[in-house]
Amino acid sequence: MEIGQTQIDDTFAEAFDMSFARLIVTADDMHWLQMAVQEFTGYASSVISCDAEAGLEKWSDAAQTPDGRPGAALLVFGFSASGLGSAIPNRVGQCLMTCPTTAVFDGLPDARERIMLGKQIRFFGDGYQKSKLVDDKRFWRIPVMDGEFLVEESVGVGEGVGGGNVILQAASREAGLAAARRSVEALDGMDELITPFPGGIARSGSKVGSRYKGLPASTADAYCPTLRGRVESRLHKDAQVAYEVVIDGTSAVVVGEAMAEAARAAAGDGVLLIGAGNYGGKLGKHHFQLHQLLSQAD
Repeated sequence: MEIGQTQIDDTFAEAFDMSFARLIVTADDMHWLQMAVQEFTGYASSVISCDAEAGLEKWSDAAQTPDGRPGAALLVFGFSASGLGSAIPNRVGQCLMTCPTTAVFDGLPDARERIMLGKQIRFFGDGYQKSKLVDDKRFWRIPVMDGEFLVEESVGVGEGVGGGNVILQAASREAGLAAARRSVEALDGMDELITPFPGGIARSGSKVGSRYKGLPASTADAYCPTLRGRVESRLHKDAQVAYEVVIDGTSAVVVGEAMAEAARAAAGDGVLLIGAGNYGGKLGKHHFQLHQLLSQAD
C-alpha cells in the first residue's frame, strides 16, 4: 500500500488497556491557564518511568466551563485506577494548586469508578479548608495566597487504550520532522486523545527489556540509523531518521482513527515508509493493522 510516494508497511501497532481521568482546569485568563497545563503535563510522556501519561485534550472557552472562565481538558492515563489515585493528587497539588487563579473540576462525572482528589489535598489547608456541596458534587475550598483553590472532591476513571502509534521513516531529518509535525497537528482537532511525548513525538522509541538487569525497556535499536550493520535493522534502506507518534485514547476506535489520520497527514515528500511499533503481539491486547485502518478511512 502507498499514499502518494510513501510506502505503508503491512504491520500493526500493539497497544494496551489503560485507565484514564479527565480534569477540567480553569483560570482567570489564558496566560495562567497555559502555565497550569504546561506544569501539569510535564514529565508525563511514558509510564515506563513517569507516574502517568498526560496531555492537553482541548481548550474550552468560558461558555463551556463550570465556572465561566477559560478552560482546558486534560487527559491522564495510567495502568490502573490506583496508580492514577496517587499520580493525579500529587500533580494537582504541586502543579495546579500552586498556579495562580486555577480551579479543577471532574471531566468524567458519570464514571462509576472514582479516585479521591480534593479529599486528599484538602489537608494543605491546615484545618482552614471548607467543603461545599453543589448539585450533589462536593468541592473543597483551600485557602491560598490569592484567595481560595477550588477543587472537586473526586474525579471519575474510565477505561481507555494507550500506546497506539505510527513510525515515520524519512530521507532526512528535515523531512522527518515536517512529517511528524503534520501528524500531530492533524490530531489537534480530535477529542478523546492525547499525544503525550514532547511535541507529540518520540525520537527514542523503545523495545521491551535490556541487556542491563532491572531495566524494563531500552532503545529500539532496529530503528537507530547509527546501528545499521550492528543489529537487524527495520529501517528503509534510504531512511536517515525515524520518529514515532504515540497516541493514547479513550477507546480503541478513537486510537485507530487517530493512527489513520496521523499516517495520512505524514505521507509526503521525503517520507519513505510509515509503519508501527509492536512487540510481536505478545504483550498488548489491542492490535491496530495499518493497512486495515487506512482502508477503513478511505
